[in-house]
Amino acid sequence: MKKIIFFAFSLFLVHSLTAQDIEKLPTQSIFVEIGGPGLPYSFNYDFRFNKEKMDSWGLRLGASGYAVSGGESFFSIPIMANRLYGKGPHYFEMGFGFTFFGFNDSSEDYYCIDGYFDQNTGQYVCSNYGGNDYSFILDVDGSPSVMGTMNFGYRRIPVDGGFMWKISLNPIFNNNGFWPLYAGVGLGYAF
Repeated sequence: MKKIIFFAFSLFLVHSLTAQDIEKLPTQSIFVEIGGPGLPYSFNYDFRFNKEKMDSWGLRLGASGYAVSGGESFFSIPIMANRLYGKGPHYFEMGFGFTFFGFNDSSEDYYCIDGYFDQNTGQYVCSNYGGNDYSFILDVDGSPSVMGTMNFGYRRIPVDGGFMWKISLNPIFNNNGFWPLYAGVGLGYAF
């Protein structure tokens, strides 16, 4: 009888130790972010490649967009590899990636900057034209386009999952320049 009780206790102990070892970490998150790599805002999904370790490499995928009356519209798709450093629930986040985006700006593409009135024809003749170039902090050459993104910030993820938040500095760059002071704030759920 002692052997059966000892065997059952040993089995229970091994099972409880194994259950503690495979406790599910909140290696996935969904969140909304104002600013950040999605540019004006974005809805995001983030996951760790290593499901057994929070302070590891991961990938973030997002989407953003809007359309307003008058034909103006915008969409973006941020994709970013990132790494978390630290111990739960506090992590330093560092990442790099890019954001694909497209837009339709239906405002007047060209307008007259200066000109003169031609007496012979009775018409106003424009001698210099201007245009409305689209820009989001940095000038953009056209649509669709790509902007490089970086991420340096703090992410709070509870050790057992639940409400998570993050704040970050997100330098952005393209062939027209570099802007180091862009930032983002995100709120979401880790599971």
